[in-house]
Amino acid sequence: MSESFDIAETLDVKGESCPMPVVKTKGAIDGLPEGGVLEVLSTDSGSMSDIDGWAQGTDGVELLEQVADGDVYKHYVEKTD
Repeated sequence: MSESFDIAETLDVKGESCPMPVVKTKGAIDGLPEGGVLEVLSTDSGSMSDIDGWAQGTDGVELLEQVADGDVYKHYVEKTD
C-alpha cells in the first residue's frame, strides 16, 4: 500500500499528456538520492502504461505501485541506484 512508502518527492503532472508525465518523471527521479521514492500524480490514463514501460526499460528505477484514484493516477517509483 502506498502509505508504507517513504515518499521523498511528489511530482504533479495532472493535466499533462504523453510524453510529459514520463519526461518529467525521469527528470525528477534523476534528482533523488538512491532509495528515494517519487510519487507521480497524473490525470492521463495513458500514464499507467507509459510510466510502467519506461520503468521496465530504465536501469536504476523500480515501479513500486500504481493506483487509479478516481480521475488521478498515482505512480510510486523508487530510484535504485
